[in-house]
Amino acid sequence: MGKGPLEFHDVVFYYDAASSPIFDGLSVQFPPGWTGVIGPNGSGKTTLLRLACGDLSPQAGRIRRPDHVIYCPQRTDDPPAELPAMIAATNGEACELRGRLGIEDDWPGRWATLSHGERKRAQIALALWRRPRVLAVDEPTNHIDLVARRLLADALRGFRGVGLLVSHDRDLLDTMCRQTLFVEPPRAVMRPGGYTKALRLAAAEQDRARGLRERARREQARLRREAADRQRQAARSHRLRSKRGMGPRDHDARNRVNQARVTGKDGQAGRTLRQLDGRLKQARQRLDAVRVRKQRRLGVALRGQRSRRDALLHLPPGRIALGDRRLVYPELWIAPSDRIAVVGPNGSGKSTLIGLIVEQLTLPADRVVYLAQEIDRARGAAVLAEVRRLPSDRLAAVMSVVSCLGSEPRRLIDTEQPSPGELRKILLALGMTRSPQLIVMDEPTNHLDLPSIECLETALADCPAAMLLVSHDLRFLRRLTRTRWEILPDASGRTVRLRIGERIGDESEGGE
Repeated sequence: MGKGPLEFHDVVFYYDAASSPIFDGLSVQFPPGWTGVIGPNGSGKTTLLRLACGDLSPQAGRIRRPDHVIYCPQRTDDPPAELPAMIAATNGEACELRGRLGIEDDWPGRWATLSHGERKRAQIALALWRRPRVLAVDEPTNHIDLVARRLLADALRGFRGVGLLVSHDRDLLDTMCRQTLFVEPPRAVMRPGGYTKALRLAAAEQDRARGLRERARREQARLRREAADRQRQAARSHRLRSKRGMGPRDHDARNRVNQARVTGKDGQAGRTLRQLDGRLKQARQRLDAVRVRKQRRLGVALRGQRSRRDALLHLPPGRIALGDRRLVYPELWIAPSDRIAVVGPNGSGKSTLIGLIVEQLTLPADRVVYLAQEIDRARGAAVLAEVRRLPSDRLAAVMSVVSCLGSEPRRLIDTEQPSPGELRKILLALGMTRSPQLIVMDEPTNHLDLPSIECLETALADCPAAMLLVSHDLRFLRRLTRTRWEILPDASGRTVRLRIGERIGDESEGGE
């Protein structure tokens, strides 16, 4: 306890059902300032944050932490208990945070109608208002539109304690973090700099390690060949110094053997062989000591198909209630070849519109892949139970896709509650084992690690199915979509309207 840094000393942690530990002998120190925490989905990033904040306790080792810590989880299902107190507070800091992050007075009472982006802003504002000495933030920019993302980054940048940041937002990691912790179970490696610099250092380390390992392998092979030669020489020397088989009158041969025994020349090969055995053992140890991280082969194919229907959806003009506002939309069509991006600020009704569209679809269920923005814990546990009940051949196919998206299938099967990123990978894998004609995804890159996002982009780019994609990731949308459905408020602020336009360009989202 106290005001010092956050320190892990020889920490061991494992979940009861797991076949291997998440951390084994982890020692790391987190100084004041922000430290990025990166790694594949399911590698233990969230576990590390919860250990840091005392939500979990290690089985061995110890964690030294300051006396006031806060953990901001990925999920935003429930309103923070102290949110009404922050909204009611009249001090300058509370007013500044509410204004900076756009927190409105009625949010605690209508939490269920808030977008996940609005909930995340409220969660972060409350955490900063409480002024912890350690703040651990898990994926703060999930669901956040571009305007709010900049505001949130500015607010977090003003934090002066020990900050731990799990994020797939490369720009945020680069601009905020002084060092980056790479979580590679059962270890973790700290490297200086933000994501880009630390990743370059990690790549350079792996290149050096591969070079050292190759040199050690060649040296081991050379010593093995030399040892084999010496063994043959030693065997020959043994035969030569033996008097067995010599005639009793062959005095010259017996004298040569006696001379060799006296001078020790006949034992030289054996001594050299013993020395080589020691050198070979050292070479094996050097080879074993060089750790080269195994590169998981990533990349998946999405087996979609183009529908023969004239249209997959026709929705006449209408409106949707959004609390005290309304979303007005024109006549909507989705053709078999359409690739549509849905964009707009947080709270503009994108997810509500997607939910209505999915309800109105007449396609067979096995011809639609729908990935919702958030899946609650109960649904996540149900999905994992469903996967475990799959026939062995289908389970193998699903787990193969999960592996190609960068997660460890065995660790995933062992867990009782998959991380949000792992859950998305499971749902994607289940969909990829079918041949969908329409793919509907609401913020598909949320919670996914960076290599998985790139794999998903490539798989969707090559898929012939129609797509309806909601995302704040403009690079993702630019690559995959050709039409834009943009939702923006009108002058009154009481109505938001959907407008249909061309593909996503380089302009900013949401009227920026």
